Amino acid sequence: MGRAYQNKKDSMAKTAGAKTKVYSKYGKEIYICAKNGGVDSDGNLALRRLIERAKKDQVPAHVIERAIDKAKGGGGEDYAATRYEGYGPGNCMIIVDCLTDNNKRTFADVRVCFTKANAKIGAQNSVSHLFDHLAIFVFDGDDDETVLEALMMADVDVTDVEVENGKVTVFAPHTEYNNTRTALEEMGVTEFDEDLIAFVPQVEAPIEGEDVEVMERFLAMLEDCDDVQNVYHNAQF
Repeated sequence: MGRAYQNKKDSMAKTAGAKTKVYSKYGKEIYICAKNGGVDSDGNLALRRLIERAKKDQVPAHVIERAIDKAKGGGGEDYAATRYEGYGPGNCMIIVDCLTDNNKRTFADVRVCFTKANAKIGAQNSVSHLFDHLAIFVFDGDDDETVLEALMMADVDVTDVEVENGKVTVFAPHTEYNNTRTALEEMGVTEFDEDLIAFVPQVEAPIEGEDVEVMERFLAMLEDCDDVQNVYHNAQF
């Protein structure tokens, strides 16, 4: 993977602005996870780990409980995942992940952001094939070989393990998230600096001059869209 994940974060943006946005994001994800996999976190591993991440991001208990209560009712919103891809300032690549109950509204909102930034929405898979869709874990440590060996012994399909500045970063295919997390916990890892699934760019696109300001404004506009969950790009400022 090259440089450690801590150095890649500048090339991968996640919406994490205002608290209300974070709460809304987790509320939707918890609702869908509970509705599809069951509201009992003891029997729904994905839900349990999602709740753990929400608590780590300081999402209040009442937000989590309300999302689960809505899932218990069996009705409520019918959210669907949708993804938009395209090209932004300086010809950088953009991936916008959304959860929506109204595709037409969401597309219109995202398209306005692209238009105002002189960006271009592409076809499905137009840029995502140039990103790696990975499960990423960052935790304290300095022995990548021991971690790699333990993961391989647990039959985890590891992509890479890196060490930098006292932090171990594990990369695995996104489909291996649960297996990787379980194996790391069995190794004794209890605290994660990062614990997520994300798109990591295979190549970076340096941008400069006016493109930097336009890109920052573009990302801010996307973050303000209610249905946008995560934004990833390969722009290097």
